[in-house]
Amino acid sequence: MTLSRILSAAALVVATVAPVHAAEVGLREISIAAPERGRDLQVFVWYPAEAGGEAIVLGDNKAFKGVPVFKNAPPLKGRFPLVVLSHGSGGRVQGMAWLATELARAGFIVAGPNHPGTTSGDSTPADTPKLWERTQDLSAVIDAMTADPTWGSVVDGDSIGVLGFSLGGAAAMEIAGARASLDAYAHYCDEYKKWDCAWYAGGIGYRNDAVVHVDKLDLRTIDKARFDQSNLDPRVKAAVLVDPGLAPAYDAASLKAITIPMDFINLGSVDTIPEGVIADKLAALTPRGTYASVNGAIHFSFLQECKPGGAELLKDAGEIDPICADGGSRSRAELHAELVGLIRSDLQRTLKDPM
Repeated sequence: MTLSRILSAAALVVATVAPVHAAEVGLREISIAAPERGRDLQVFVWYPAEAGGEAIVLGDNKAFKGVPVFKNAPPLKGRFPLVVLSHGSGGRVQGMAWLATELARAGFIVAGPNHPGTTSGDSTPADTPKLWERTQDLSAVIDAMTADPTWGSVVDGDSIGVLGFSLGGAAAMEIAGARASLDAYAHYCDEYKKWDCAWYAGGIGYRNDAVVHVDKLDLRTIDKARFDQSNLDPRVKAAVLVDPGLAPAYDAASLKAITIPMDFINLGSVDTIPEGVIADKLAALTPRGTYASVNGAIHFSFLQECKPGGAELLKDAGEIDPICADGGSRSRAELHAELVGLIRSDLQRTLKDPM
């Protein structure tokens, strides 16, 4: 699903000195090799930390509230489950800091890349359906986090999960073993003209934080063999999927063959969830699937909390999606609290206390 591509990368990454003490959650920004990309990946890692490091607020800017962490604090001694994190289309992994920080506080190491070609300020319709690139990114993160001397000593390589939102949820589906059908996805976009399908037909993209005009994308020109292939990484032992993209396009047989826990969460109620991310039937097909929904939320409720005036700022910048809106009387902070509870419980059950 397409998220905001208006704010520049720099605007989303602002870090300022924190005026108050944060909980002892460490943050490191690392660069890891991604040979298939031909470039290194920018990866953010949240982790249980000992005292120390620089107190900062990650992701604070004029539109969005940031999250306090301790930059480069020493990792807490011990071994902790690893959760690889995949952001939504046109988003940034820093925008999921509200969740990653709480998971680190609960005893998980959370590592997420900014996916080239589908990240804020660097996103095009042609890059968006290439889920095999996103799964390669996530596998590269697992490689780095388990092989690096620093992280390898604190990561429990037998307890690795994946957490994805929207297009990141689709990547999480695929690295867990789901396969999508290009024919099914193209047929869906023949009939459906909103969200991701509208993005493919829109004729614009973003490079170097600027709008670029591109050809409308015919999904049938995508490499079918690669789109339909399995991207399973058997090191992943559990998945949490929030509003996972491409929901109408997954091969049912591949879902029925997934052996790991698959916890699906939709944002909203049955009459508000976009067609492309409805996940109750996906959960029913997976042998160890669970399903939950968060009433009063919309798709964009998974983004950072907006500051007063943030909606107007985004609108003035050309944003047309209701980035700062939610679905009812509940605040985004309340919705985030429910989501943290659901996701933390899922990961504790599947990675810390597996059956």
